[in-house]
Amino acid sequence: MKKSVEEQLKIIKKGASLIVNEEELKLKLEKSLREDKPLIIKLGLDPSAPDIHLGHAVVLRKIKQMQDLGHKAVIVIGDFTGKIGDPTGKAKGRKALTDEEVLKNAETYKNQIFKVLDKDKTEVKFNSEWLSKLNFDDVLKLAATTTVARMMERDDFQKRYKNNVPIGIHEFFYPLMQAYDSIALEADIELGGTDQTFNILMGRTLQKAVGQEQQIAMFMPILEGLDGIEKMSKSLGNYIGVNEPANIMFKKVMEVPDSLIIKYFELATDEHPDEIDKIKERLKLGENPRDIKLDLAKIITSLYNLEDKVKEAIEFYNTAFSKKEIPDNIPELICNGEVLRDIQDLLIKEKFIPSKKEFSRLLAQGGVQLNGNKINSLDIEIKNEDVLKIGKKKFLKLIID
Repeated sequence: MKKSVEEQLKIIKKGASLIVNEEELKLKLEKSLREDKPLIIKLGLDPSAPDIHLGHAVVLRKIKQMQDLGHKAVIVIGDFTGKIGDPTGKAKGRKALTDEEVLKNAETYKNQIFKVLDKDKTEVKFNSEWLSKLNFDDVLKLAATTTVARMMERDDFQKRYKNNVPIGIHEFFYPLMQAYDSIALEADIELGGTDQTFNILMGRTLQKAVGQEQQIAMFMPILEGLDGIEKMSKSLGNYIGVNEPANIMFKKVMEVPDSLIIKYFELATDEHPDEIDKIKERLKLGENPRDIKLDLAKIITSLYNLEDKVKEAIEFYNTAFSKKEIPDNIPELICNGEVLRDIQDLLIKEKFIPSKKEFSRLLAQGGVQLNGNKINSLDIEIKNEDVLKIGKKKFLKLIID
């Protein structure tokens, strides 16, 4: 049975920062039920950054929730707009991508988004399908729908202008092109992060200009990373990747600050708002946040991994971090050194440690163990099948070749 408009609104609104506008959304949902026709949910993806973590997945999870309500997702891979590069939030324009780079990144994106979205309810399109067919007359008409003053309302353009950083005329076309995507798809809802506010609202403006029913603009908040302060980012190392092994994902979720437990439930899971209200009550009544975080870790890990891998992750966590024992099934590193100093470069190459400097810091702080014993020197002799623990969550077995 299709859910009522009120129930759909409750699920759609969960965790959202802003909806423009809610009354129009209600009317669209009523029409959808009345005509038994799914709404078209649009998400534009810039194919220049294809590695997805939970921060990127916030919008995808919301689309998945709407798919579960019976609506259709259309993912627009910006192969045409990617040749410009969205200047949003940048101090200078992005380098334009080549056709080969765009297509390669787009394929990587397509492989990852279906870890979240329902493939049967998702259509993937490339915006070159319609943008490449526009002639110069069409482009002039598109440019006439807005003014330079309107474009300069964007903070990034304002900052670059004040700082004498060049702004290419072609960069003004990015929001117009993204907005034209909405016209081509007759989108009912477009989602994005709060950093996409200008571009998504431009879609409403252009749809109105051509006499099309305006899309709902829906903005999801930025998800803070494991440090609890900065936006989740791979470069900052505070991220949880959707392709990470289940045991790493589970342990990382357990590192989420207590203050962000509810936000992660709202943005990184598909839990119903009523269930989240119960979790809020559990915290309010004084239940140990760690116990609730265990539920959160199991739910998030289950979204991206098979059931047997989730069970292994729970066992790994309980053994390694609750019982303080060395777990089974840890990765192996084949090396030919006889002391820890000899294999340092190999540890960096295989990405077990980020740098020699960081490894030295961990050693000094007691963050490195060999067979369960803390070590503070690189001149430690190693033997075949010794187990090295680096930091809180990395184990590896050393195999002497």
